[in-house]
Amino acid sequence: MARAGGHPGGDTVSRLERPIRTGGHTGVRADAILATALIGELVCPGPVMWLVSPWISDVKILDNSQGTYDDLFDDNPPSACSLSDLLARIVAAGASLTVVTRPDPHNAQFLGRLRRLTSQHAVRMVQNPAVHEKTICGRDWLLTGSMNFTVRGLMENDEAVSYKVGGSDAAQARLELAQRWKEQQ
Repeated sequence: MARAGGHPGGDTVSRLERPIRTGGHTGVRADAILATALIGELVCPGPVMWLVSPWISDVKILDNSQGTYDDLFDDNPPSACSLSDLLARIVAAGASLTVVTRPDPHNAQFLGRLRRLTSQHAVRMVQNPAVHEKTICGRDWLLTGSMNFTVRGLMENDEAVSYKVGGSDAAQARLELAQRWKEQQ
C-alpha cells in the first residue's frame, strides 16, 4: 500500500495503491473490492466512468439480502445488485459510461440489460475484437489488471489486479481511454 500527497498550498491529497492477488490460494475475491468502489461512485458519481474488458458477465456484485445497503436505494431496495444494476444506478445519478468489449455472444446479456436499464445518451458501447485490457475507472479510482468482469474473473480465478484511489491515475486512464476509443462505436 502506498500513500503520497501534499500540495504547496497545504492541501493534502491522499493516494492509495494496493496490488491484489485473488483466487482460491489467497481466499481473496475481487467482487468485494469492486462493490466498494461502485458504492463510492454511486454516492458521489463522477462525470465519466469506463468499463473495458473482453468478457463481461452480469455478475452479482452487491449482496443486500440483510438490508446492509438499504439506505443507498429508494423505497424498494433490492436484495442483490448485478454489475449492470449498479452501473445503471450510477448513470442515473449523473455519470456517463463507456463500455468497451468484444463483439461476442458472451457479452450480449450484460450489454442488453445495461441498454434496457439506462438512457441511450448516457451509455456508449464500443465493440472491438482486439480488446484485451481489463479496467474499470471512476471519479478518483481505478481497478485494472488481469481480471475479466465475469464470475470466474471476479470470484474464482487466480488474478493480479491493482486498485488505485486518489492521485492522478484515474484521470490519466480516462484521458487515455477517451483518446483510444473516441472514434469507435
